[in-house]
Amino acid sequence: MNNMNLFRGLFLIAFALIFGGTALTYNIGQFSRSGPGLFPLLVSCMLLAIGIVTVVRSRFVPPVPISHNYKNIAVILASLCAFAVVSQHINMLLGIVVLVFCATYAGTNYSVLRNVKITAGLVGVAFIFKDLLGLNLPLL
Repeated sequence: MNNMNLFRGLFLIAFALIFGGTALTYNIGQFSRSGPGLFPLLVSCMLLAIGIVTVVRSRFVPPVPISHNYKNIAVILASLCAFAVVSQHINMLLGIVVLVFCATYAGTNYSVLRNVKITAGLVGVAFIFKDLLGLNLPLL
């Protein structure tokens, strides 16, 4: 199995099944009064659909060889750890900035303007989660 597209699809399917199965252990509830397992189950179902589409699509596009770039994996893991540490000890807004500006070093081209736009979008989503959904996020 030296096809990156097929591997991605199978990984997404496995990830969706693991987290979907875990979500089923919680109370699902109804759409009018949802339980704690409904949102993760819905996200897992969407991820499962994307994985199935990716696997089917991999049969019709030319295979892409699997390659590992350990530097990029380390950069992404380090940026996630930095996000967690900064969010815990300072605040989540600075954690989001650190996450975006560190994680984009794993890409092929680095753009400060693009990073600012991504950061603004993620900060907006964080404020939506805090203000509209009532989540207790340490933003400020």
